[in-house]
Amino acid sequence: MTLAHGCTLCYKGAKMVLFVTGRCHRSCWYCPLSSERKGNDVIFANEHRIDAPEQAIEIAERMSALGTGITGGEPLLCIDRVALYSKLLKNHFGKEHHIHLYTAQAPTQQELEQLVGIVDEIRFHPPRACWENIGESDFIASAKRAKEMGFAIGFEVPALPGLDLLIPAFPYLDFLNINELEWGETNADDMRERGFELADGVHNAVSGARDWAYEIVKHDKVHWCASSFKDSVQLRERLRRIAENTARPFDEVTEDGTIVYGVLELHPGTRDAVVARCRAFLEDEGFSDCGDHVETAWWLLEEYKDKIPGKKSVVERYPDGGMIVEMTPL
Repeated sequence: MTLAHGCTLCYKGAKMVLFVTGRCHRSCWYCPLSSERKGNDVIFANEHRIDAPEQAIEIAERMSALGTGITGGEPLLCIDRVALYSKLLKNHFGKEHHIHLYTAQAPTQQELEQLVGIVDEIRFHPPRACWENIGESDFIASAKRAKEMGFAIGFEVPALPGLDLLIPAFPYLDFLNINELEWGETNADDMRERGFELADGVHNAVSGARDWAYEIVKHDKVHWCASSFKDSVQLRERLRRIAENTARPFDEVTEDGTIVYGVLELHPGTRDAVVARCRAFLEDEGFSDCGDHVETAWWLLEEYKDKIPGKKSVVERYPDGGMIVEMTPL
């Protein structure tokens, strides 16, 4: 199949993820949102919590983003916020900055008019309860309106039993994306109640989800998005783009897009003397005085570990101040 344009940019890790709110008018049992986001009116750009469009633009710049995916919660509960962020992103990066929007609502004519020219692609998420009558649903009526107004239109749903019920929607869609059903901290109890199990101990995929999509993915409008792909390709490529733009001279960028560096802990009584010694041994290669610790190339810290006092470790983390993946004592 030909991928939706938003998906081709995601494959490259070139889309910023803009989470505009955790509020939602639905309570889908399979929703995998974290407790930090679910039900809370918070905004995140990638993994960073923000409160202003300018911050989203800065984060998009740090990854050389070619587009933005707007998600939630239910973004249309904050449609003015969606419009504001989308407009400013388009103004800053140009009309070619591709913006797609997820929604579990069927947007009205008025709502669609607010998004014309600033959102390029709408991905409807019809809840499982309405699949049996999808052809007569508000989602089809809204999709037809949106298509006439110039939006690219698709459905994006999790892999659940009954996917074939969505086939009558195909004539009105440009694409159907099926996401492998994922286990999360807030849906774990519902998963267990339904007898679902994890497919393996590495990813969050639910066992059997791929089988439910086996037949429908043969259609040329259908794309299967695996949980492992999101972890091993999409996220990795996005991290690599961020790392290329934000890594310091002494950071080592890995194939997975993480950065590796050395950390030397400082104590108040010896801080000045230790920093002076760091300057003597490390200044040519660079180091960062962070107050209570020094950060520098991990191999330099290992080379001079017997000449510079203090507790030392090698840190691997997501770039741009992201999550620590591993910390190894030297």
